[in-house]
Amino acid sequence: MVSILFKPTLHQFATCREFVEDFKLSSQDLILTNQYIYQPYFGQMGLGCQILFQEQYGTGEPSDVMVDAILSDAAKTDCKRIVAIGGGTVIDIAKVLAVAGSEGVDALYDKAPDLEKKRELVIVPTTCGTGSEVTNISIMARTRMGTKLGLVSPAMYADQAVLIPELLEGLPFGVFATSSIDALVHAVESSLSPKATPYTKLFGYKAIEMLIRGYQRIAMDGQESRIGLLEDFLLASNYAGLAFGTAGCAAVHATSYPLGGKYHVPHGESNYAMFTGVLKNYMELRQDGEIAVLNRYLADLLGCGVPVVYDSLEELLNQILPKKPLHAYGMTREDIDEFAHSVITSQGRLMANNFVPLDEERVRKIYRELY
Repeated sequence: MVSILFKPTLHQFATCREFVEDFKLSSQDLILTNQYIYQPYFGQMGLGCQILFQEQYGTGEPSDVMVDAILSDAAKTDCKRIVAIGGGTVIDIAKVLAVAGSEGVDALYDKAPDLEKKRELVIVPTTCGTGSEVTNISIMARTRMGTKLGLVSPAMYADQAVLIPELLEGLPFGVFATSSIDALVHAVESSLSPKATPYTKLFGYKAIEMLIRGYQRIAMDGQESRIGLLEDFLLASNYAGLAFGTAGCAAVHATSYPLGGKYHVPHGESNYAMFTGVLKNYMELRQDGEIAVLNRYLADLLGCGVPVVYDSLEELLNQILPKKPLHAYGMTREDIDEFAHSVITSQGRLMANNFVPLDEERVRKIYRELY
């Protein structure tokens, strides 16, 4: 049994200039990023790199259509190294660029176990949620299937992962909130996973502590107080990534994918919509084991009793990002059966990591309760 996977070499810099100088970025590099990130932080450095701006290929999270278009343009460049500077969308696409030749997304999914890295990959996250800089998973909307699916391969690990807290300073509060709640979900789901180990739980529980303490500070002192906490949140996201990179995510992610895929709900927000609903259903089915450990840990952090721990957690998170019912995103009652069936038939990779098994009727129940 694998205890924990540390694949990329991890670097940390205080500023973007330190990173550029240390990594010697040049014309041999293809940077995938967003213009609103590149211009303020790198635009005056005269890097001479080849650059693709992700937003020129579409908005929102990655889809097979968007990624195919980027692959087509990337194939026209002559680069030795892919440098991803961005959030989850940019990072997920860059992982595909690192393993793709001339084929499209559908072909890559078909041969996922046999993918080989074609170019060195450097990942620099600009949000505090994805943790994707240390994982080998890329999530895309499969438009012809109407859901999101993960593309997973050992070849998709970054060679180098780089943390630069400076890059989070311009992050709008809404993006900060949804991305960091995503990190909290990563930490919780990986800690409850049957694949969890003492090593993954070491990182998972520490991430939970750092995120909850940070939210408590923001709830008390206001949104701007997050600026002094950016390094903590970036590290917590990275810790959670290390945890779920080995132990996996589970039903929160699995049930959020049909919602995000059909109604274009941001990933962190769709996870948040499902989060405590899934935990409450776990508790209905089993009250002992790791979930009891987690609940005591959360109760101590939140200063509440174990019986009300999820209510107290929601109360805190609602001060960061108000939670919405599923129908507020456009979901209909007719979607419940369709989404539940999609989860059971398409998200087996994630559902295998549930704290307790959930069948299709239980998944329908979760959607109904959150509707």
